[in-house]
Amino acid sequence: MELKHIDIANLSVSPANMRVKGKPVDLSNILPSVRARGVLVPLIVRQNGSSDTYEIVAGKRRYHAALAVAQETGEAEPLPCAVMAAGDDAAALEASLIENIARVDPDEVTRWESFTRLVREGRTPEDIALTFGLTELQVKRTLALGNLLPRIRTLYRKGGIDAATVRHLTLASKARQRDWLALLDDPDAHCPTGYQVKAWAFGGASIPVRAALFDIDGYPGDIVSDLFGDDRYFADPQTFWTAQNAALAERGEAYVQAGWPDVVVLPTGEPFHTWEHERTPKRKGGKVFVAVGPRGDVTFHEGYLTTKEARKLASGATFADRPARPEISSAIQSYVDLHRHAAVRSAVAANPSVALRVMVAHAIAGSSLWRVSVEPQRTTNDAIAESVETCASEAAFDERRRAVLALLGFDPDTPTVTGGHEDDHGLAGLFVRLLGLTDTAVRDVLAIVMAETLEAGSALIELLGVHLGIDMRALWQADDALLDLIRDRDVLGCVLTEVAGEGVATANEAATGKVKRQIIRDCLTGENGRAKVENWVPRWMTFPPAAYTTRGSVQTVSRSVAFGGLVEAVTPQVATIARAA
Repeated sequence: MELKHIDIANLSVSPANMRVKGKPVDLSNILPSVRARGVLVPLIVRQNGSSDTYEIVAGKRRYHAALAVAQETGEAEPLPCAVMAAGDDAAALEASLIENIARVDPDEVTRWESFTRLVREGRTPEDIALTFGLTELQVKRTLALGNLLPRIRTLYRKGGIDAATVRHLTLASKARQRDWLALLDDPDAHCPTGYQVKAWAFGGASIPVRAALFDIDGYPGDIVSDLFGDDRYFADPQTFWTAQNAALAERGEAYVQAGWPDVVVLPTGEPFHTWEHERTPKRKGGKVFVAVGPRGDVTFHEGYLTTKEARKLASGATFADRPARPEISSAIQSYVDLHRHAAVRSAVAANPSVALRVMVAHAIAGSSLWRVSVEPQRTTNDAIAESVETCASEAAFDERRRAVLALLGFDPDTPTVTGGHEDDHGLAGLFVRLLGLTDTAVRDVLAIVMAETLEAGSALIELLGVHLGIDMRALWQADDALLDLIRDRDVLGCVLTEVAGEGVATANEAATGKVKRQIIRDCLTGENGRAKVENWVPRWMTFPPAAYTTRGSVQTVSRSVAFGGLVEAVTPQVATIARAA
C-alpha cells in the first residue's frame, strides 16, 4: 500500500465499509484525541476510478471525527491514508472487517451483513474463517442469521432479544417466526424465550437427526438446522416416528434373521436397567433388548435375559446336563472358591497397577458388589440446564470424556464412560482392555469416571475446590440464567454495590429489581455507557464461598463452615502446589 496525506474534501465512505450502514457513528471515545493530536492512524482508502477522489474502506469513525473538528475550527487538515489497489470489492470488505473487528467489535447482525457480501463476492465460509481468525462454525453461525425475518434481526441488533433466543429462532420456519413475533407483540400472551423457543418451535421435544435409524436422503419430512449449522432436527415429530418405527421393525427382523431368539422393544421412554438383566450369549438364548428414548434415540442391548429368565434357564440347563453324581460337593466347591479368592486377593494387594485396573473396570461396568451412580445434574429450570450445558467447564470435560471413550473403544455417542461398557465378556473383558493401556492412560480413565460420579452439592465438592485451587473467574461468566434468579432485595443491593460501586447502588436504592438487574447486566457487558467489569463471580460460587447477608441458609457456605477444619487442612497443600508451579 502507498501512504500519503489526502485532502478531507476528496474523501468519502466506501460502500465496502462494513459500517456504512446501521446506527449513527459514535465518536465519544475518539473525538477528544482527534481534537488534541489529529488523526494518527492512517485510514485505508482506494481511488475512485481515475479521479483524485478516494473512498474510505476502513476508518469511517476517524474521518467523521476529523470532519467534526474541521467544523469546530474552520480548518481541515489532510488526513494520513494507506491507498490500496482499486477494483477488488471482496479485498476491500475484508480490510474493513479486519480493522473494525480489531477496534470496535461490530454487532453480530452487522457482521452477518458483511460476511454475506463476502460470500456473494465468492468467498467460502472456510476462507472467511481463515481471514478473520474464526472457526468455520462461528462463520456459519453468523451467516445463519439470514434465516431470520428482518424484524427479528433488528430486535437482536438493538438488544431486544438475547443470543439464545435468536439461536433457537433460526430453527423455526418463517411462518413460525411470524407467530413468535405476534406473541411478542401481544401483552397478554406468553412469548417463549431462550431454550423454550426450541420446544415451542417443534410443538414439543426436539428430535436430532443423529437419532434416526433410517436413511436421511429418503426422508419425506422437513429438517432444520440450528444457528451453528452443526445440529439438525426433524421439524415434524409424527413423520419422524413413522419412519423411525419402520426402520426399527426392519432392524428387529434383521436380528431375528441373524439367529437371535427374540427382540424386545421396551416402551418409549422406559430405560434398560442392566441390574435387572443378566448377560447371556445368543447361543444360550440371549435376547436383544431395545431402549427407545423420548427424543428418538435408540440403543440396542445385545445378549441379555431378565434375571428371572436367566435363573430359570440356568436351572433347566444344569438339571439336563449335570452328571448323575457330581465330582465335588457344594461344600468342596465353596472351599475351592474361597481359597482361590484368598490367593488372588493377596496377589492383587501386592500389585497396585493391576488393582487400579480392576477398580476402574468395576467402577465402569459394575458387579454384584459394586454400585456406582453417575451425577445426573438434574434441574427443573431450563435456563439453568442450558447455562450449565454450555459453560466452559462442561465443554472442557466433554472433550476429555470423548477422548476416554475413544481410548476404551466405546461408542462415541455413549453419554457417560461410567456404565458405558457392553460386550460379551462383561467386567472381565473390560479388565483385559485396561491391561493393554499404560498407567497414565488408566489414570485418565479413572479421572473421568471419578468426575462423572462426584455428587453435586456435597462437602467433597467444597474440599476439592479449595484443594485444586479452582478459580471460578477463569471458568464462569455471568448470564441471565443467574441474574434473573436473584430476587432478594438485600442480596440484589449487595451485588449491585459489588459490581457497580457504592455510589451507583446508593443512587438506585429505591429502584425496582428489574432496573437494578439491568444496571448489573450493563456493568458486566460494558453496555449503555457503563464501564465493563471483568471476572466478577458471586460470593456463593467462590472456593471457599461467602454470603452477602447475615441471614445464612446458603448451603455452600454452611457446608464450608461445617467442614472448616478440613478446608484449613488442605489450604497449605494448595499453597505448596502454587509455589511449585
